[in-house]
Amino acid sequence: MEWFTPWFSASGYELSRLVLQRALAAVYLVAFFSAAMQFRALLGENGLLPAAAFVRRVPFRAAPSLFHWRCDDRVTVACAWAGVALAAAVVAGAADAVPLWASMVMWALLWALYLSFVNVGQIFYGFGWESLLLEAGFLAIFLGNARTAPPVLTLWLMRWLLFRVEFGAGLIKWRGDQCWRDLTCLYYHHETQPMPSPLSWYFHHLSRRLHRIEVGANHVAQLIVPFGLFFPQPVASVAAGLIILTQLWLVLSGNFSWLNWLTIVLAFSAVDMSALSGTPSYGAAPLWFAVVVCVAALLIVVLSYWPARNLVSRTQQMNRSFNALHLVNTYGAFGSVTRVRQEIVLEGTDDERLTAGTTWREYEFKGKPGNVRRLPRQFAPYHLRLDWQMWFAALSPAYTRGWFEPLVERLLVNDRPTLRLLRTNPFSEQPPTHVRALLYRYRFTTREERRETGAWWHRAFVREFLPPVHVSGEQGNHRTP
Repeated sequence: MEWFTPWFSASGYELSRLVLQRALAAVYLVAFFSAAMQFRALLGENGLLPAAAFVRRVPFRAAPSLFHWRCDDRVTVACAWAGVALAAAVVAGAADAVPLWASMVMWALLWALYLSFVNVGQIFYGFGWESLLLEAGFLAIFLGNARTAPPVLTLWLMRWLLFRVEFGAGLIKWRGDQCWRDLTCLYYHHETQPMPSPLSWYFHHLSRRLHRIEVGANHVAQLIVPFGLFFPQPVASVAAGLIILTQLWLVLSGNFSWLNWLTIVLAFSAVDMSALSGTPSYGAAPLWFAVVVCVAALLIVVLSYWPARNLVSRTQQMNRSFNALHLVNTYGAFGSVTRVRQEIVLEGTDDERLTAGTTWREYEFKGKPGNVRRLPRQFAPYHLRLDWQMWFAALSPAYTRGWFEPLVERLLVNDRPTLRLLRTNPFSEQPPTHVRALLYRYRFTTREERRETGAWWHRAFVREFLPPVHVSGEQGNHRTP
């Protein structure tokens, strides 16, 4: 098996692999913790979009998931916490302390468990970073552990994934909204992005010249730099370093779940850290491992046809999976940028009859803007799934289909799992008699307004989004008065 050594093993990437694997396991941990905290309220037996109903109408081959065999709250929550425990063990080094085959089994279990959540998660799991975690997690199965040198094929596939993430995002922007080409998108984006960060107000108030520089630098980072990943060292390491720097800039300016962090993790596949760690000596890779890696690499190369074709297509799609296992996908974000921010504000009252003098109290969400005096919080890499859907719902009522009315219904009965998704419940003693939804236009305050009022946001009423509804009848039907 010595003849495999010259080409199969990537000498000098042992420390890079260590960082990549431990950080990837940490992202898995956050993802499973998010499921443990939110899955029951969103997709459980009494959730907004019950996964059990989904698996009854969608065959296994279309959405492979362990929950096709059993899908109740006890099983899904147990699987989420099992994923947390397994991911934590890998972060602590368990996958390096076991034989190679056992390490691969651990990574495969993480992938299969999370695939089970994504494939029944419907719109609440319909984000590009879900597929990105699954694709990266699948490749990690074939990265080996401390008992063998990193396989060069797997590292190249990681770079190919990173290239598609960055280049795809750059192309979708360049082909999309005119503001990306005239360098003006960041006049709006920091203010209108789905989940602003604590620093977004400050980024928004940078000069327009700096905003144009930001956009230009983004085009360089996404349309030119990724090609450097395939060059010899040290060019590949420099390209990876530039990607890491731009992703850290995005981490500071917004809340994009684990998208930026996972992109940073993937960049380590191109970083040569041999100067820090030296070059450990390994025996020849086991024949069975080399064969498995080669077969997996061939599979990825074949499946890459569809996302590669999508990249060069004039009708490029973003965040699409071409197979039910999410093995090779296409990525991208913000092909268009909204110029105006609108927010749905949910309110309730405990008045039995509605009058002009009815007192309405507002529900506060954990991440999305509500109280104009509340500074946006940092939640990423944690994913506030309901908050994100509320942002989409404010763009168009079409995005509310299937889940928004059940959300209101849960608020009318003070459903505890649902209320745990929110920051505040103004009706802790007894449920509200009525709930309504109003649409507001939000914008960041100016520096002068901020000094005078202490508010981070200014909001203006637009219209009623959902008229007041209340519980009516023994079956708990909800009707507009």
